[in-house]
Amino acid sequence: MDATKAIIESVDRFRQKRTAPLILELDLTEGLAEGPPSDPLGALLSMRKTRLSDVLEGLRRARKDPRVKGLVVKIGGRPLGLAQVQELRTAIVQLRAAGKLTVAFAETFGEFGAGTVPYYLASAFEKVYLQPSGDVGLTGVSLEQRFLKNALGKIGVEYQIGQRHEYKTAANTYTQDHMTEAHRESAARIAESVIEQIVAGVAEGRGLPPERVRELIDQGPFIGTEALEAGLVDKLAYRDEVYDEIRSEGDLLLYVSRYAKGPISGKLPHPGERVVALIHGNGMIRLGRSGRSPLGGGGAMGSDTISAAFRAARRDDSVRAVVFRVDSPGGSYVASDVVWREVVLTRKAGKPVIISMGDLAASGGYFVSMAADVIVAQPGTLTGSIGVFGGKPSVAELLDRIGVTSESVDVGANSGMFSPSRAYSEPQWERVNAWLDRIYDDFVGKVAEGRGIGRDRAHDLARGRVWTGADAFDSGLVDQLGSLEDALGLARGRAGLPQNAPVRTYPRVHPLERLRPAESSEDRAAALSRVRLEAWGPLTRLTAELGLPAYGPLMLPGQWTIR
Repeated sequence: MDATKAIIESVDRFRQKRTAPLILELDLTEGLAEGPPSDPLGALLSMRKTRLSDVLEGLRRARKDPRVKGLVVKIGGRPLGLAQVQELRTAIVQLRAAGKLTVAFAETFGEFGAGTVPYYLASAFEKVYLQPSGDVGLTGVSLEQRFLKNALGKIGVEYQIGQRHEYKTAANTYTQDHMTEAHRESAARIAESVIEQIVAGVAEGRGLPPERVRELIDQGPFIGTEALEAGLVDKLAYRDEVYDEIRSEGDLLLYVSRYAKGPISGKLPHPGERVVALIHGNGMIRLGRSGRSPLGGGGAMGSDTISAAFRAARRDDSVRAVVFRVDSPGGSYVASDVVWREVVLTRKAGKPVIISMGDLAASGGYFVSMAADVIVAQPGTLTGSIGVFGGKPSVAELLDRIGVTSESVDVGANSGMFSPSRAYSEPQWERVNAWLDRIYDDFVGKVAEGRGIGRDRAHDLARGRVWTGADAFDSGLVDQLGSLEDALGLARGRAGLPQNAPVRTYPRVHPLERLRPAESSEDRAAALSRVRLEAWGPLTRLTAELGLPAYGPLMLPGQWTIR
């Protein structure tokens, strides 16, 4: 009798899980992963991060699922890129339009720091809750660049770098002690474009006139009660109070990523089914395989890995179109050219290629994109930077100061030209500039060809200048403003596929990423602590207790961070 009762109770619990109303959860404390990891270490380090594509797919499905009552998102922790935020905002707005409750909760939008972009994300939600002790750091946009020329000079290091052209400012960190006129012009336009987007989004989301949002930005930051009075948040409440208010008895909590991968996700795949290939290219571009960047701070886009993914997609008869998701600040010119060629060959094979740009698709990131059928970017994407720089540091004076002497045996007039212990000779500097001219000429020529514009026009848009996605769209460097979902829809349309045609991800996901995620926040903590301690032992416990990240991003010279 007891066994029968236990079976009946188990069946009832299973039925409830299959039929009970759902409140979807999304925790952005650890940020979002742009794509699948490409190496075992990356898989371990990203286990706590939800993947952006899973979130977008889950929210897309939730719009039509009558079981889903609403969504609650915790905003905070590691910052998200502006383009990622805009991807999420679009999905949230569409979920609201489908009649679902959307709730944003934050302990703080910047604790004694900037919180403009996190609040910009929250403003898309129907309700915004803030912990009573929290703040709203709505302060605007600040682009700050540090220059090392004078500091390096004091220790005897001089950089010899050539650049094409005046807006290719990444090297200015080492060669200048202030912003050049072109540098400041470019930075000012980026900042203004970004603030225009943020003001428009906050004004629409909170029902405020744009001029009032500008006033509030100049008045920020706000303590909690001030934010409530200004209409920036709807209520001051702790997490338990938020959940008590939005969750009824019998509602189930389920993480969006788990919901996206659950049994309701759709029909089972079958052989020969026509699909769209999704190829992820993340990080600095280099020759060889994708993996950890040698500079730290994340993955690297390897030309061998990406090329193999394109070749596999071309050879697979079930793949009818390719979406190439690019999130990269650039890197090797030769590696970028390898990937560019694969895009060209895929189009020649009759398979449309659609680019979906993430937070950053600049320099080499634009190079690998420019031959596609259609380029889709978010308004806040940073792209362009069509140019090149190259050179080396000369540390001869530093070595002399510390008593280090160098001698060499050279066979060939230029055999030692890349040594940092000596400066370029005049003929060597001429070779460096010839190399830079050749690369820039090739880059601009391929832009003109890929975008269907004249070479002079391509040069005007190039010159190393970085553009926001919104400005790049106005100038023709980008074809459409939109999300990854929009890019997938375009690919399906170009290939003549139905809009529910499945997506197959390349490169293939590492097995560590197939660890089953927790179903909700109520069982996530135990699962995470178990997995993390098994992976890292005392080191992870220490970083968790101190609230420190296990590793941090390395800011590359000339790369802006919008907070």
